Amino acid sequence: MSEDIKVLLPKLGESIHSATIVQWFKKIGDPVNLDEPLLEVSTDKVNSEIPSPAAGVLKEIHANPDQELQVGALIAVIGLGALTGLKEVSRAQSPVSQTTAPASAQSEEMKNFFSPALLRIARENGIGLDQLEKIPGTGMGGRLTKNDLENYIEQKSAAPKPCPMASKAVIAPLSASAGTDVERLKMTGMRKAIADNMVRSFYEAPHATLVTEVDVTSVIKLIQKEKEEFLAKHGFKLTITTFVARAIARALQEFPLINSSLEGDTILVKRFVNLGVAVSVEQGLMVPVVKHCQRMGVTAIAQAISELSTKARTGKLTPDDVKDGTITVTNFGMSGVQIGVPIIRYPEVAIVGVGATYKRVVPLEDDLLAIRSMMHISLTFDHRVLDGMYGCGFLGALKKHLEEDVRVD
Repeated sequence: MSEDIKVLLPKLGESIHSATIVQWFKKIGDPVNLDEPLLEVSTDKVNSEIPSPAAGVLKEIHANPDQELQVGALIAVIGLGALTGLKEVSRAQSPVSQTTAPASAQSEEMKNFFSPALLRIARENGIGLDQLEKIPGTGMGGRLTKNDLENYIEQKSAAPKPCPMASKAVIAPLSASAGTDVERLKMTGMRKAIADNMVRSFYEAPHATLVTEVDVTSVIKLIQKEKEEFLAKHGFKLTITTFVARAIARALQEFPLINSSLEGDTILVKRFVNLGVAVSVEQGLMVPVVKHCQRMGVTAIAQAISELSTKARTGKLTPDDVKDGTITVTNFGMSGVQIGVPIIRYPEVAIVGVGATYKRVVPLEDDLLAIRSMMHISLTFDHRVLDGMYGCGFLGALKKHLEEDVRVD
């Protein structure tokens, strides 16, 4: 009697209750090894590969791409006895039969095999499986290599694209018959998960926002002075986000309610600062978490942000990299926007928004005027947990640390 192993969707994080199937790396009938990736799933936090819990043969698939499942749902069945039978058949074959008749089938199977890395690159560049299968491969047995895919993407990007304004159909009023003028884009699993989380946060938590203006002249001068030597010495950049992150961690020691979550009618105040840092990727925003930020100086924070940002942009974040955040910072100023009102990330109760720096004439002591580098910083908070004056106090403390505690430690 063959023994079957049920594969269930595992819990991928404390606040994650569902995930969306992105793609399968195996198909029914394929042999799988212990801990070999079976499929990739997406949440609003990170994409994760689900490994096989046993060696065997994939007998059943119970979830399709773009399908959302709850934690604990059945996603596949692996047969252990089926693998034993497969091995016995393989041993019974003669050496001649292995090198003749199956050769073309093996070559075709190798040609149509796409590694998880290739599939990830294809997904990030909007290339479907049908397109992948048509790209000529230069690897063994005609297999598509990473270089083949990158060359295809480069050639595709370099190809001239028609100007939309050159088409009269685009300028013409939209009508029921103008079906070709409307493109329907299905949300990716990650985009849908982000949307669901944002809707839940926005409608459950009454949002309120405060904005302050911060003089970051000293910080900008320090970064310009130290950036080349800092990069050469450490291998990562010194940025304004680093100093904002340290200022947030310091201010939270004075205003701990900002660093909390709401559970029913109980406020859970965290004595540690796990700072989520929003990173823009092709599919949306990823928010890796700098753990125990309150213990770090500027150098350690800069290293953590650099490493996590790189992992986010290369699709290498793990579930541990994005869990247990207590407050989030998002720097929309990198796009030139000066003021923004971000949405709180559930179950946190606050998010800090960082705007672009700009020059402004500022009156100093003794009525002297000077050109200073300024920045708007916003605090959006859950009004069920905090009131406006408490939020003002936090922003005042953040402003003070950012303006006065200017050093590389």
